[in-house]
Amino acid sequence: MDQPLYKKIYLDLERDIALGKYLPGSQLPTEKELSDFYQVSRITSKRALAELEQSGFIYRTRGKGSFVANKQDKAPKKANRILFLLPFLNDLSVGNFTEGLSPIMQDNQIDIMMTTLDYLHQKNADEIIEEFDGLIYYAQNTDSFLDLFAELSLKGFPVILLDKKIYDLPFPVVISDNIGGGYAATKFLIHQGHERIAYLFGEEIHPQSVRQRYLGYIQAIKEAKFSFHTPIDEKRANNQSLLEYVKDQHITALVCENDITAIMSMKLLKEAGYAIPEDISVIGFDDIQAASLVDPPLTTIAQNFKKLGQIAGGHLIQWIEKNERPSDVQIPVNLIERHSTKEISK
Repeated sequence: MDQPLYKKIYLDLERDIALGKYLPGSQLPTEKELSDFYQVSRITSKRALAELEQSGFIYRTRGKGSFVANKQDKAPKKANRILFLLPFLNDLSVGNFTEGLSPIMQDNQIDIMMTTLDYLHQKNADEIIEEFDGLIYYAQNTDSFLDLFAELSLKGFPVILLDKKIYDLPFPVVISDNIGGGYAATKFLIHQGHERIAYLFGEEIHPQSVRQRYLGYIQAIKEAKFSFHTPIDEKRANNQSLLEYVKDQHITALVCENDITAIMSMKLLKEAGYAIPEDISVIGFDDIQAASLVDPPLTTIAQNFKKLGQIAGGHLIQWIEKNERPSDVQIPVNLIERHSTKEISK
């Protein structure tokens, strides 16, 4: 069986180091010099150097090159490039994680490639490991790409999850307190005097985070000893029967799975003649930019996207450079009161 090209470069350099051709502290040929000499791609020569670094033979300094390590003290691995995967770029329903992520990566001179989940259809685990030092993954569906992420896990590749936990794989997650957020939104409406409070879903498939918000809603409803609550899968913002449901069940307030769902429901209700918040209060989740711009401005549960991005980036660097797998982190949320909610008259 033919030897992989990167392996030949690796073994040649390993031999030259062992024979003293390259002494501790001396610089090795660059990726470009190796690719020209061996007539291979830069990716192949980069992988050979990455494998030598992983084995402790060399250390790499950003902007300077690769150097032979002293045998007695292995140089720590330095993160150079990470992959950040989102369901969709510029998606209004996904907050701005880069506000917190970009500064920490710039401070550590680490490049970020931010792209969509479609990228995973084009790459296998070995190619990702070859091109990147670690990965931050905002999953749209925790069942997607399980085979690829299982392989990354088996190979010890650092992956930090955002927003959703994949319970079958040992990757740490940085996540908002969704249960606490659903609870806080519902409790706020209860304090305003509302008793007929419905939970409104936006999609037929309920992501893990949305289910957790619903559980927080249920907890607050049960604590208040209300007999009414919305059964899961009952009503959605894009469903015309929402209007009938609000009327038939005498709903006075809606807790919506996210701000997009809340904004859609307000539009539907206003078109049907409801005044917000005089006839019905509406509360969202996420505090996206549009939440403060709609009429009336939306009361919402704010996720700290800056903090989420900052913690995810810091934990990934810690894992890569210190070989310390971080623990899960839950970031608190807070309620932003605007004008889509009001106390109910009794």
